[in-house]
Amino acid sequence: MKNFMRLCSAERLKLSRSHLWILVIASPAIAVLVGLLADRAADESVTWRLLLSAMSAIHAMLFLPVLSGVFAAMLCRFEHGDGGWKQLLALPVRRTSVYLAKFAMTAGLLAAVQLLFLAALLAVGTLRGVPGPLPWQLIGASVFGGWFACLPLAALQLAVSQGWSSFGAPLALNVSLTLPNMLIANSDRFGPYYPWVQPLLAMSPFSGDEAFGAFNLPLETLMGVVLGSLVLFLAAGLIAFRRKAV
Repeated sequence: MKNFMRLCSAERLKLSRSHLWILVIASPAIAVLVGLLADRAADESVTWRLLLSAMSAIHAMLFLPVLSGVFAAMLCRFEHGDGGWKQLLALPVRRTSVYLAKFAMTAGLLAAVQLLFLAALLAVGTLRGVPGPLPWQLIGASVFGGWFACLPLAALQLAVSQGWSSFGAPLALNVSLTLPNMLIANSDRFGPYYPWVQPLLAMSPFSGDEAFGAFNLPLETLMGVVLGSLVLFLAAGLIAFRRKAV
């Protein structure tokens, strides 16, 4: 455990030399603009649920899946240059600990994005004077569900990023698989099983008869699919990393 925490601290120090904080705040900042402009002609009809739906749409459909790939690629970028993997794995550390530390840092960065999104939602709702008590259960399930649904993507992107020395190739692949999200989300057959659309489904505040396509899938079922994907992608990436030749 001590070595694992040291590895996490080392990963944090590597990232401190980058401008990654700009990416962490970018999506919540855009969500603020969306929230301030949403339904301006009918302010009296704005509710916390509608505001959450408007602010989470682009955030979960586009930015969260892309950021999961960017964070994973950034955490592997330093090792791909100048024999970094050889230097790192020559240290008295276990490969499993190295890999899980990178995954934990990716998950932590995504959690920071979600916490900032939560702060943005509360700030916009307060500024716009949204009536009624805060639906903490709805908001909490949306924010946590979006983060949890990103974990399989983070595991998959980490597996790809540690295997490919190119920084741009994993990102290009991630973006190209994110763009079809809106079309796939409308399919109740394929949507629940497409990892790039799962954050959007998990953050949607509407379900059941209020939703359509894959959006009407029960949250418990979606989280089961996400958990299965997470275990599969994380195990596959870890096995590939332990067999990695350096």
